[in-house]
Parts: sequence; structure tokens; C-alpha cells
Amino acid sequence: MRQILLITDGCSNVGMSPVVAAAHARSEGITVNVVGVLDNNEEASMAGREEIADIARAGGGLSRIVHERQLSQTVQLMTRKTVVTTIQQAVNRELKQVFGADAIEELPPEKRGQVVRVIDDLGETSDLKVALLIDASASMKPKLAAVEEAIRDLMLSLQARSGRSEIAVFHFPHSSSGDDCMCDLDWTDNLTGMRSIIPKLQMRGTTPTGPALMQVIDFYGKGGYGRTTRRETDGISGDYVV
Repeated sequence: MRQILLITDGCSNVGMSPVVAAAHARSEGITVNVVGVLDNNEEASMAGREEIADIARAGGGLSRIVHERQLSQTVQLMTRKTVVTTIQQAVNRELKQVFGADAIEELPPEKRGQVVRVIDDLGETSDLKVALLIDASASMKPKLAAVEEAIRDLMLSLQARSGRSEIAVFHFPHSSSGDDCMCDLDWTDNLTGMRSIIPKLQMRGTTPTGPALMQVIDFYGKGGYGRTTRRETDGISGDYVV
């Protein structure tokens, strides 16, 4: 299962539409979740709220707008909920083929219990990759401590799963031209090296969310920078991946 988790505090203002990029991610079997993070006295603009919701909708994921103190818990809940939702969707397709049922709720009680147990088991044992994409535009600077805490807590949470869980960390924009993103941490299942990421970020003025999403999609396609890989189901039967 494959996810992109975008953490941002504003609207994209450079490059292609992030909604189009998120739709492309979904077509590649990658779910896009979006968290809009505000400082404790800030309110999200209507345009910002709409863009965050639209990106997540196009990417088949979830969106939330939270204050800094809620960020860590929200990131963990969204990641795990997306895993369960993905498995339920895959199971529902199998049920349609095998039993002619459109949803778990339509099964007899004894079959329903068996399917629920399978979903719970897959939620803990399936392999999971989460690419964290951090908005490093100038307005995010006061919120980076909360972002760092959220990344650390997410990794600790994922380590409690029995399936393999890996994260990669990106930030955008990387250069002064404002049209690219940077991989700060390649796929890893531990916290080594994470503490060095946030202090080194150079805050920029632009927010090229769409181009950054496209680069992370490309990263997935290569299995990391420069490494080509096949498209995998990561333990989910059938042709559906996230």
C-alpha cells in the first residue's frame, strides 16, 4: 500500500494544478492525504480549505485542517484509516466477484465476522509506504517543530505494526526557482537521521504543490531516486494498490 501525505498551510501558487497531480497519483495506485496545519491563532482561508479538500478528493484520500497541537494525532489517524479503507475497497471487490455482495454489510453475520477479521489482520500485516511531502514555504517556518514531532510520532506508530512500514520525507520548494522538491530521507523503517532534516530546511516564498507531488509520484515509480521497480500490490490480492 502506498500513500503520499502532504502537510501544507497554503494554496499552491507555482506550476501545474495539485488537483491534477493528485488525480495522477491515484491513477498510479497512490493515495494522497492532505493535512492543512495552522498556528494556534490562525484561520484557514476559504481558498485554502477548498484546495486541500480538492487535492485529497482527487487523490482518493482524506483531508483535515488542524492546529499545530493536533497535527501529530491527525497524521497517525489519517494514515491508519487510509490503510483500512484501502483494504475494505479491495475486499468489497472480491466479495462482489465471489458472493455477488456489494459490501460487507450485505453478508450473512457469520461470513461478515470472518471478513472483518481478515481486514483487521491485513491492516496490521500488509506492507505500507508513506511519502511525507512537507511544504517549506516561508509561512510554514513557525510550524516546523510540530511537523517534526508528527513525523517522529508517525514512525513510532508504524513501528508497532507487524507488517513492514517505511517512510520517506520530502520538502518543497528546494531551490530559489521554486519549481521542485527535495528528498530529505529515503525509504526507512527507523528514525535514524530524521532529526537532521528539519533544522536544515531553507524556507522559500513559493508553494509549487503540483510539481512537488509529481516528483514524489516519480520517486515511487523508480522505487527511490534512480532505482526502477515494478508496480506492486504490496500484499493486497487483486490489482488494487495504494
